[in-house]
Amino acid sequence: MTGKDGSELKQYQETGLSRQETVDLYFTMNLIRTFELKAIEYFKKGDVIGNMHMYVGEEAIAAGVMKNLTAEDYVASGHRCDGHLIAKGADIKAMMAELMGKEQGLCGGRAGKMHQSAPEVGLFSANGIVGAGIPLGAGHALYASMYAPGRVAVSFFGDGGANQGVFHETVNMASLWKLPVIFICENNGYAISTRFENATSSKTVAQRGISYDIPGVRVDGNDVFDVYLATREAVARARAGEGPTLIECVTYRVRGHHEGDDQAYRSREEVQEQVEHNDPIHRLRDVLTGELHWTQEEEDELQKTVEEQVMAAVEYGQQGTPMRVETMLDNLYAANDWVEEQNQ
Repeated sequence: MTGKDGSELKQYQETGLSRQETVDLYFTMNLIRTFELKAIEYFKKGDVIGNMHMYVGEEAIAAGVMKNLTAEDYVASGHRCDGHLIAKGADIKAMMAELMGKEQGLCGGRAGKMHQSAPEVGLFSANGIVGAGIPLGAGHALYASMYAPGRVAVSFFGDGGANQGVFHETVNMASLWKLPVIFICENNGYAISTRFENATSSKTVAQRGISYDIPGVRVDGNDVFDVYLATREAVARARAGEGPTLIECVTYRVRGHHEGDDQAYRSREEVQEQVEHNDPIHRLRDVLTGELHWTQEEEDELQKTVEEQVMAAVEYGQQGTPMRVETMLDNLYAANDWVEEQNQ
């Protein structure tokens, strides 16, 4: 089903997206979902190491935001970075190898789940520290304003991150300097086990934009078209030199804060309601079938392609070389030739 008021259809009609562009969004969201579910499966088998903080149920945000960016635009992410990486175009084979601690991974097996980076597609930093991506995104935007005019930066954080002091400091500075940055708050309802309304005195995160004289927009984070439209306007504003925008994407975290979380802080019925009636992938598929004549044959082919790509990533990861102890200090410092060049 679509949103309770048929919101996806209305939003879709406003986007101007072609059928193929809409299918691309659907493919991206399914690729994120399948990749993560497969990562969980191999985490339970012991192949994926470290802890797992999943993005399942929030795929519309990454897809809708990244659809507005170019490969040269910058992204700062947090501890649920898989969706951002995939939607920005990162190599899922290298991502899976990273989760498995292999040298062929994005970061040589050193970053694990929460600290991956893919500078080749503009995602320089994921971060396990709550809210830490907020100033990093502003830093990317400062660089763009000084050395790469026309580029923009996006900073992702959760509702818990919005209550960190660095949020206020950074948004204030970004507004003052009119930095080309879009602050995306993925409000999934819980900061670990604390409900949003029990930790935040303001009714929304978006309304805080008023304090810093920037637009503050609240959208349905499970409606990919709503996310896309809000981001499109914010990106255009940033590229035009008009400064930052704060977008609050209201979504829901259907899995625990991490794999193994007992979720004693909420009922199974609450989660099931979201899964059955608010899943972003199902909502987009309803628009495809209802308005764009999406067939079962096309659905089967897409799911087959997604599954094949993800399983190829799993195989690549399994066949990789485990990170070696003797290389653990590599890349901590700049290469000597680079340092010598800077000192000349």
